[in-house]
Formats: sequence, structure tokens, C-alpha cells
Amino acid sequence: MEILCTNDDGYLASGIRVLASAAHALGSVTTVAPDREQSATSHSLTMHHPLRARRTTDGVYVVDGTPTDCVLLAVNALLPKRPDVVVSGVNHGANMGEDVLYSGTVAAAMEATVLGIPAIAFSFTGPHQEEIEGWDPVVERILSALLRQPTFPENTLFNVNLPAISPDEVRGMKVTHLGKRRYSDSIARGNDPMGKEYFWIGGGVASWEGGDDSDFGAVDNGYVSVTPLHLDLTNYGLLEEIRGWDLAL
Repeated sequence: MEILCTNDDGYLASGIRVLASAAHALGSVTTVAPDREQSATSHSLTMHHPLRARRTTDGVYVVDGTPTDCVLLAVNALLPKRPDVVVSGVNHGANMGEDVLYSGTVAAAMEATVLGIPAIAFSFTGPHQEEIEGWDPVVERILSALLRQPTFPENTLFNVNLPAISPDEVRGMKVTHLGKRRYSDSIARGNDPMGKEYFWIGGGVASWEGGDDSDFGAVDNGYVSVTPLHLDLTNYGLLEEIRGWDLAL
């Protein structure tokens, strides 16, 4: 099995080392990752300047672009053959609820799905990235469980969130839906040394909503959350109702 490994925290992140280590047990792994942190870049592409890729002494491709760039370049230019699966992460921080709309980690897996390649995104929900170390065996078992199924769902990626506990304390794995995330005080306001006002997005306090069958509920109770995400964002339940609206021009 040919496995492409990528992330949004950069090629030096501890999470991608854990993911690549776990993937090595299942096949041949090539890592193509950004040269720096690209968190919250979502599904952005670099289109206004050329991209450059270099290869490190240990064989990792380093790209000066976004996670989506990494997957596109890997599949269409860097790898000698098309990968059988793309794995993204392990992200330093949760990707649950609305986070999936902003996440570069999830976007990399989504780009693979667009290209017709099975993809799985991994995130660790704890605040300390060094705690990702030691998750290799659990990540390997999750990968094996998802990839040994007779068919991989079309137009779907799996979004996996690991609970902020020790790997040996994990209670199991739950298939979940997206919860809801709310941030408060997420914009900091201040003045620079020249007295000019600035705004800084990030930080704040997050609160979550969702039952035990949500991604948040699962990790909060010590389970690994596995959420199938579909590329089609259409709200089919509203189609007939909205077709009945008076929308004539």
C-alpha cells in the first residue's frame, strides 16, 4: 500500500512523525508537508506565485505552500505513482464541529477525496503537543480498522479526533457526528508601538455543544471520535421546501 502523509503544522511537527510511524506498519510512506505551520488555512490554494519543493536527507518533501498544495503536488508531480490513501495530521489541537471548515489538516484529506483517493484526518484534542508522542500504536490500529473494510465510502473522508488522555486510557472508538463549537473573546484588540490599532484573531474560550454521539461528546468521555465527512454540502431536507418559495425574477 502506498501512503501519502501530510499535515498543516509543518514537516517538523511531532504529530506528523507519529502519523508516519503508525502508517509505516501498513505500507510504504511518503511525507509531503508544508515548510511552516499552516493552521486554519482551510482549503486554500497558492495561485499567485510559484511553489517550490525540496527533499530532506530523510526523504521528506517540504513544500512552501498550504496543505492542499502539498496533496496536489504530491499526487500530480512529486510521487512516482498515485497513493492508495492519504493520511493527514496528527494535528496539534482538536478539529471538531465547525473547526473542520477552517482546518488545513481536514482540507488536505478533503483534497485527496476530491481527487478520488481515500483519506483520513487525525487530530489530538489536548493542548500540549508533546502529549501526541506515544499514540503510534493507537493510530496504527485506527488506520488498520478503517482501511481493512471491503470498500471505502465514495466522496467521504474520515475525521478522527483523539481524546486528551493517555493512549492506554482510551475507552474505545465511536462513530460520531459533528458537534457545535462556540468561541468567546476570540478577537484581541490593541495598539502597536506607533499607536495604530490592530486586531488579532485567535485565542479566546471555546465551549461545545453535542450529545454523547457527537465528536465532542465522544472525546470528552475518553473515546476516539470517527466522523465521516461528505463533500456534498447540499441540505437535501430543504430542497423541496425552498423550491416552493416564490423566487421568481
